[in-house]
Amino acid sequence: MSNLNFRKRRNRRGFFFHLSRHLPTFIVLFVIALVLGGGIFAFSRFVLKKQPGDRPVFATASEATKSNGTPSASAEADSDDPIGQLIDQADRLAKGYDYDKAMELLSQDPSIQSDPRISEALASFQSQKDSLVAADVKNVTHVFFHSLIMDTSKAFDGDSRMEGYNSVMTTKDEFLKILDALYNDGYVLVRIHDIAYETTDENGNPAFTWGTIMLPEGKKPIVMSQDDVCYYPYMDGDGFASKIVVGEDGRPTCEMKMDDGSISTGSYDLIPLLNDFIDEHPDFSYKGAKAIIALTGYEGILGYRTASSYSETPDYESEKEQAARVAQCLRDDGWELASHSWGHLWMGVSDDPENPYKISDERFYTDTDKWKNEVESLIGPTDIYIYPNGNDVADWHPYTEENYRYQYLASKGFRYFCNVDASKPAWIQKGPDYLRMARRNLDGYRLYEDMIQEDPAKKRLSDLFDASQIFDPSRPTPVTWNYGHTQNETPAPEPEQ
Repeated sequence: MSNLNFRKRRNRRGFFFHLSRHLPTFIVLFVIALVLGGGIFAFSRFVLKKQPGDRPVFATASEATKSNGTPSASAEADSDDPIGQLIDQADRLAKGYDYDKAMELLSQDPSIQSDPRISEALASFQSQKDSLVAADVKNVTHVFFHSLIMDTSKAFDGDSRMEGYNSVMTTKDEFLKILDALYNDGYVLVRIHDIAYETTDENGNPAFTWGTIMLPEGKKPIVMSQDDVCYYPYMDGDGFASKIVVGEDGRPTCEMKMDDGSISTGSYDLIPLLNDFIDEHPDFSYKGAKAIIALTGYEGILGYRTASSYSETPDYESEKEQAARVAQCLRDDGWELASHSWGHLWMGVSDDPENPYKISDERFYTDTDKWKNEVESLIGPTDIYIYPNGNDVADWHPYTEENYRYQYLASKGFRYFCNVDASKPAWIQKGPDYLRMARRNLDGYRLYEDMIQEDPAKKRLSDLFDASQIFDPSRPTPVTWNYGHTQNETPAPEPEQ
């Protein structure tokens, strides 16, 4: 045998000899690793997740449920823990300040009341409810938008409609920044019906009483609305959505025509964008409140050509059916619908002492009746009237029995009336059988004017945000007042300064 082979055999024997000496140690370490691994798995699987008495994870509830309380995919993955799912749904309600409904949900099934997680969640919700304070419902601001500009390159392309868009529309980027600013400053969306509501007096007559809005300390209620959610034909190709549709998830969303002619469905206007924001920030919505959607009728509603002038088109009846379906979807999703008149006319008072109103009585009555017959018949009843152009049927004095235009609107079921006044943060007037509210335009003109204003006392939006941080740099400047965005209108007077 050669010396080389001898050394190789000796080295192998040495290797196995040393290995055999440490083998018990390796076996012990392997067993310890198995025991530790199994213990960690069992602890996380059966103790942290399944053990009765485990603390409800409130921080992750918004990920486990949709805004309507329907379990999302993450919640469905925990289908073997129905109590955990129920707590997540209740927590979603509590994040929207509806603690009573959250506790009611957890208290319905007597068979689960012995689970410590239920009692702990109920105690937590009650504690949060007890800490709420009443908001000042007499001092609630109301902001509004028109259709959002989704593609500024198309809206600001130099054509005849550009100045109108630049003046009265808001861009998508501006809207999202506004939502962030409002949320960070503690604002919470409420319904106009939360501010005051109709009841009856001791004689059985209609009467209005102030509502009660309970919010955490530092939170402030705000009402939001959107005008002209009709998607007029003249807007085609200018960077806007084309209609509201019911999405695959059963919630309202938008269609928009792409450059190649295809139709895309997604978050292309205020409605789905606000829904997206509330999904991420459920505490931005008080008990499911969204915004008021104001509809005219002369060119159709929600992107559907439902006006009687389209009755000769082949798909007229189908358009009406789809519009009614979408309107019901909006209501089911928490949106309030309002009249914005039939023809977007000047319904209110005039500056001319010889003519107290802008349009004749005949046109006023005809327009009101036409909206009731052709729009409300599709969307269902509403008691909210949003004046076109902010043109109220009275000045700041309360409505009276002698104001026959108010009386006619009231006879048609309207109880809430909204004009436009950006000169003050809030203006609300409660009458014996109505509520009036001023709205503030958050559009290109108002943002620009606030941004360039050097006198802090004359800034109209500083209580909400810094306009210079919101203003979209893609806008042409200066932004002048131009209200020629609808085809049947003459320019409006500049908004209140």
